[in-house]
Amino acid sequence: MYHLAIYSLGFLLKILSHFNPKIKKGVLGRAETFIKLRNHINSADKTLWFHCASLGEYEQGLPVFKVLRKDYPNHKVVLSFFSPSGYEVRQNSNLADLVVYLPLDTKTNAKVFVDLVHPELVVFVKYDIWPNFLSEIKARNVRAILISALFRKNQAYFKFYGKRLKNALYAFEHIFVQDEKSMLLLHTINYKAVTVSGDTRYDRVHAQLEQDNRLAFVSDFKNDSLCIVVGSSWPEDEDILLDFINNNKSNNVKFIIAPHEITRGNIERLLSRLGSETVLFTKRTSDTLKNHSVFIIDTVGYLSRIYAYADISYVGGAMGNTGLHNILEPAVFGVPVVIGKNFDKFPEAKAMIENAGVTSVKNARELKTVMDTYLKNEEFRLKEGKLNRAFIERNKGAVVQIMSFLRK
Repeated sequence: MYHLAIYSLGFLLKILSHFNPKIKKGVLGRAETFIKLRNHINSADKTLWFHCASLGEYEQGLPVFKVLRKDYPNHKVVLSFFSPSGYEVRQNSNLADLVVYLPLDTKTNAKVFVDLVHPELVVFVKYDIWPNFLSEIKARNVRAILISALFRKNQAYFKFYGKRLKNALYAFEHIFVQDEKSMLLLHTINYKAVTVSGDTRYDRVHAQLEQDNRLAFVSDFKNDSLCIVVGSSWPEDEDILLDFINNNKSNNVKFIIAPHEITRGNIERLLSRLGSETVLFTKRTSDTLKNHSVFIIDTVGYLSRIYAYADISYVGGAMGNTGLHNILEPAVFGVPVVIGKNFDKFPEAKAMIENAGVTSVKNARELKTVMDTYLKNEEFRLKEGKLNRAFIERNKGAVVQIMSFLRK
């Protein structure tokens, strides 16, 4: 049944690729994977293989990847993605010698892929558990770990029908999980090689403080005003935000919006609802930045540094069902964070709401109440931001545990 499902998925993706540009990129990219591997990896090469589902998992694994890159200077690194959103952004990553799409999880694809890569060490991040690939790894006794993993009791690993996925986990020499609940769930299926190391994203965002986060165009735009940064917003988020933004443009408040989708249609939709006081990143000048109240970032690659200029942040994804984006990125700069209502699958959000630096809102009315409080009460705003910064500080350290294990 699993094999049938994978082949059916491949057939479906080929059909959908005629109608969806993102899916088409994945289909075409996967068709080139073996060619790229044959052209760039020789049988004599020593290699490491890092796999991430998408861009978020790449950012999560990056602190570990960087240390391994230093520890294994004579190895080639193959970085694979399943999703185009990861591959398209990081296909030229300096971290890896080769970035590829992971082929669909058939037995033949898995055997050919592992033959060509022949890794000494494999690192998977969080999830994307592919049984045939992991079966090949296990059969060859390749060292493999899963990091920043997060499990829930309703997942197939813990159901009577999930035997194949459950067995795939045993390809990992060790699993590093984000929380104790995940460890206890693994214990119920008799997987004991597990450590609660926390989330490597805390290490990732903390390292952001050591970088140069200055952006001249953001300084020109902010110009000593209070600044609210809306990161990775979806239409559901914008539906509760745009009235508030339109009603506060003239109150010495500036807004930066970095929408998740930067397609032409989505940007035009935002412009039509925000009016003439809005400037786009791609059409900015120094003068237009200073004279506008709303700044839309219609490009990628800047958001983590833009958060350094925020006085208040809103992180998207949780008003709808697309999934909450990274709330740790603004939090590390000591910024209070507002999110939507659907955050149950995100333990960091639950913990940071309890810690008091993150606030969840259900609708536009609640959003206005929270934002007005932050705007009018500087002491409260700064206190909430400090709580977020301290929370990040307390929870970093996963990379140290993971590397201590690998260096044994």
